Parts: sequence; structure tokens; C-alpha cells
Amino acid sequence: MAEREREQERRRARIAKKKARRKRRKRILLLFEGLLILVLLVGAYVALKFDKLNITPINADKDIHFNPQVKDNTTLKEYTNIALFGIDSRDESLDDGNRSDTMIVASINNKTHEVKLVSVYRDSYLMIPRDEDIRYDKANLAYFYGGPKMSINLLNTNLDLDITDFVSVNFSALIDTIDALGGIDIEINDYERQYINGYMTETSKITGKEIVPLNESGLVHLNGLQATSYCRIRQTKGDDYRRTERQRLVISKIVEKAKKADLLTLNSLIDKVLPNVSTSLEVTEIYNLAKDAAKYELVDNTGFPFDLQSKDMGSKGDCVIPLNLEKNVSKLHEWLFGAQEYQVSEKVKEISSKIKSDSGLGGD
Repeated sequence: MAEREREQERRRARIAKKKARRKRRKRILLLFEGLLILVLLVGAYVALKFDKLNITPINADKDIHFNPQVKDNTTLKEYTNIALFGIDSRDESLDDGNRSDTMIVASINNKTHEVKLVSVYRDSYLMIPRDEDIRYDKANLAYFYGGPKMSINLLNTNLDLDITDFVSVNFSALIDTIDALGGIDIEINDYERQYINGYMTETSKITGKEIVPLNESGLVHLNGLQATSYCRIRQTKGDDYRRTERQRLVISKIVEKAKKADLLTLNSLIDKVLPNVSTSLEVTEIYNLAKDAAKYELVDNTGFPFDLQSKDMGSKGDCVIPLNLEKNVSKLHEWLFGAQEYQVSEKVKEISSKIKSDSGLGGD
């Protein structure tokens, strides 16, 4: 009798274990299904958002030019270099036919996630690599002639870079970004305040944004239209050089606020801004960059060329002349990539010689 009871007890225990295993399998299955649904929902959300983005594919092998020396530069492979263009567009188009109001190289150290920004002065006298003929002129004309592809080729050819991707934005994108983040705080002087109010009239006509006059100087809180107008100032002391400093300052302020923004704010920003952005980056590339966004640190920024002089170049107007492009490019590679005594390519030497011949300015 006792033996029968023990057998029944063992049977009940086995049945209980089987039920427990089935429950665990169900819980694991439910968890897996839940995770799968979550992944699908996130994927659908990302796809929905980036569907608003204007993606302009670039075939690096066909469309992009590199100086021969650059292809063998192992240091450059440690960095991701992306061209950022702010477009002076009266109809909010992001294609060729518009001049690039802003030309910035964003260089990301793939190991440390440190980011450096280099503003190439829009009036820099450089070689524009047109297929039908070579032209030396203001750098921002490259976008007018051939859009982002020609502008990337200008940067690569004149500066020994390996850029294959770009992001272009118009005035509305910058305004909406700043407004979505709640504005930015910047120190401005009386002259800048006057020009901000002046530029707002034109920028408002382009974008349809409401003008809020700026009535004080000092440390002030700027909305999107005010901050964008601040970026466009050229008439104060320092001309285009000071102007690019303003642009980089605004970008750094945007980065600071974006890194602290909550998901609701970022969602609103994405909805407003993406329709006014064009890029060659695919969704997967954007995702790979975005997933490490919190790790990125904007460590420094500068303008290019370092050594320069302004000169009236006749029909081409006042241009920024690099005083010895070779040395400027060598300094750039040291500043961006830590390349000591970088030896520029034969192409850069050729361009440097032509700039010196055209301008009569060579530097040491």
C-alpha cells in the first residue's frame, strides 16, 4: 500500500514538472513573440519616419572623385567624413541651381566618437571639377552647377578627402530644428541684433515663418528664425570668417540641446525637419550613426583655409584666396586626423600652383 502511494506521488510530481516546463515554454514563447512584435513596431516606426526623408543615392564608384593618393590613405579609413550643406534656396529646393550658403565637413572618429567640424568659406577660390571644363571660382558655385555630387568632388579634389555622403538642409529645416528644441541661448552684440532683425524680413519671406523682433543684446534666447538670421550675417567685422563661426556656434548649441531632449521632443523634431532634408545616407547608415548619438562629442571646430587673404578677382568678385593651398591642406589633415607633416597629393600641388598664378598671392 505504501509503495503504491509513493508511485502515485512520483507520478503526480512528474506530471507537475511537465506542466511547469510547458508553462515556462509558453512564457518564453510569449516573451519571444513580444520582442518580435516590438522589433517589428520599431522597424515600422523608423521606416515610417525616414519615408519622409529625401534620399538621393550616390554611386561612389561612378559619381565621386578621389585624388589617387587618398585611396591608399589608411588614416582616413579611421574616420567617417560627411559633407553638410546649408542651401540658400528661394523655393526651398535642395537640388542644383542653388548656391551652398554653408559648406561644412563633419569628421567622426570611429573609435572615440569625437566629432570635428570644418567650415569651408563659401567664397574660397578653388577648383570646381566640372566634367565639361575645369573652372576656378568661388567654392559655393559647385552646388549651383552640379548639386551635392559636384560639391563633394570639390572638397575631395581640393582638400585630399574621401567624402562619399552628404546631408543638405534648407532654411526651414534649421528654423524648425531650433524651434522644436525650444530655441537656443547666444551672446550677441548690438550690430548683430540689428542685422538679425534685417535678415529676418528676407528669411521670413522664404520660409513663411513669423517675425518676432529682437529688442535686446547680450545673452539672448533666439527662436528658429532669429538664430537662422544670425547665421546669415556677413556685414559685421570679420565678414565671412565670423559668419562661419556663428554657424558652427549654432550647430554646437543645437547638438547640446538635442542630446538632452526627450523622446517626444525628438519625435516632433523629426516630423518637422525630415521633409526639408536631402541626404545620400541610406536608412541603415542613418540608424548606425544614430544608435551611437549619445556617445558623440563635438570637440572642436574651425574654418578653412587657415592662411588666407581676400582679393577682388575681377568678374568673379571678392574671393577668399588660400595662401599656399598645399600648406593649408597639410594643416587641415593634421588638425582633423593628427597626420603630422602630411604630404599633399600631386593634384593639390597643381591646384595650389594655379591659385597662386591666378591671384598673385602665394604665401610662404
